[in-house]
Amino acid sequence: VQLQASGGGLVQAGGSLRLSCAASGRIFSSDVMGWFRQAPGKDREFVSAISWGYGSTLYADSVKGRFTISKDNAKSTVYLQMNSLKSEDTAVFYCAVRPSGYDARWSSETEYNSWGQGTQLTVSS
Repeated sequence: VQLQASGGGLVQAGGSLRLSCAASGRIFSSDVMGWFRQAPGKDREFVSAISWGYGSTLYADSVKGRFTISKDNAKSTVYLQMNSLKSEDTAVFYCAVRPSGYDARWSSETEYNSWGQGTQLTVSS
């Protein structure tokens, strides 16, 4: 599976933005699509994930209530709607896919075997 992330940009604090991740190739109902981010000088961290079949979701505590992950199976695309953005959300956002999400390790980046190229989000305060 190849992933193409898009939608990043510059936004003011308190604003909103939606990221997209388009997948090419076969995605199975057991797969999990995730979003991770890496801020300058920091390690990459988990943001959110969604199961391709049931649409179950998981969020990092830092984005819970502000970000919403969703999917469009027909378009093989996952979205990340980001509201109430803060300066600390500034990062490069990556989408990724992992097979067989029948475990509790959705937030572990080592479980993901295909990654998009990243899209930059900059939140100005």
